[in-house]
Amino acid sequence: FSPVLIPALVLGGVLYDFFSSELPPGIDQPLKLRFFHSFMITAMIAGKIFEKLGICGDLSLLRILLDGIPPWRDSELLIKDLKVDEVPLRIYQPKWPSTGKRRGILYFHGGAGTFGSIRAFERVCRYMAKKCNSVVVSVGYRLAPEHPYPGQYFDCLSATLYFMRNLEEYHVDPARIIISGDSCGANFATVICQILLNKRDLPKVRAQVLFYPGLQGLDFHLPSYQQNASVPILFRKLVIYFCFRYLNKEPSILEDVLQNRHVPESMKRKYKKWVSADIIPDEFKIRGYVPPKSTSYKPEVHEAIKEILGITFSPLLAEDSIICQLPESYIVTCEFDVLRDDGLLYKKRLEDNGVQVTWYHSESGFHGILAFFGYGIFSFLSGKKIMDSTVNYINSL
Repeated sequence: FSPVLIPALVLGGVLYDFFSSELPPGIDQPLKLRFFHSFMITAMIAGKIFEKLGICGDLSLLRILLDGIPPWRDSELLIKDLKVDEVPLRIYQPKWPSTGKRRGILYFHGGAGTFGSIRAFERVCRYMAKKCNSVVVSVGYRLAPEHPYPGQYFDCLSATLYFMRNLEEYHVDPARIIISGDSCGANFATVICQILLNKRDLPKVRAQVLFYPGLQGLDFHLPSYQQNASVPILFRKLVIYFCFRYLNKEPSILEDVLQNRHVPESMKRKYKKWVSADIIPDEFKIRGYVPPKSTSYKPEVHEAIKEILGITFSPLLAEDSIICQLPESYIVTCEFDVLRDDGLLYKKRLEDNGVQVTWYHSESGFHGILAFFGYGIFSFLSGKKIMDSTVNYINSL
């Protein structure tokens, strides 16, 4: 390796970030965000080069970077690792004695189904276990593309069933089980809550806690997709790129999917009542939204990527008969997040079906902000506010 390779890659990441990303007024600590985003871009560029050289897979460096630095041992928690059906779990239990049975919280981490780990969200899970006096189960579902879609859902379901069938062992109250996750992990949590409606032999879920969820692959022209198309750390194009990596699809039709050419007219008409810019409150359309021009449907694009319109990938499209049975929900959205409107649309669907929703909107937050939680000067104030609001909500249950 040339000694100039690493500095050149870092410089490339910094320049790419500077010329391609947008940091709107009001976003939390923009210079810090730009610094982290440059490193993420560097890891992605270097990963592509290393893959060509046969050194490692193209996602390997990004995975290492986002795993972060492991925290110190925690004297207040009993932390146990185990495997269930080959799925790694980490269970966090407060060491202090409890007067009664504790809440149980399942946590599915984010990372587009292709990166992220138990370790990456160690600080989030420890914080919830201690501040909520709860047993937290972090699920290390196996990642795509090595472990193909929809294996991630099966891994999350296996972990959920194991925990719900062994509550006594962990001294957990069956009436206070919470299913949670961030980003694609919030998608998994949503789907698992829908699946569990058919499991009559298990306790009912008390609440679902969803941090900036991605819930639909029908419309990539919603206001938040337009407004935040170039806002770190999740660009609009990156959403589709990681969808393709997750589903193990060729990226040749990426531009067509960005233009919604994968959706038949009949499907657009059917779901317009649930997924449409018209339903988004006007205050979220002030900042740079232009109603999109209609695009022509391409059947071959639909055929190639039809999985993203299925209920497993797009739980926002579930029928009212399912939505109305779901548990009380807590939804976090971030203003500077392409996925913001997925959360807003799901909030409306739940409320329209009589499900109680508590909503927290981070006005300076961006997608993936919880990945930096608990890192002291490297974390973001908006992330701390999200976590403290979440803790207050969970403690009210």
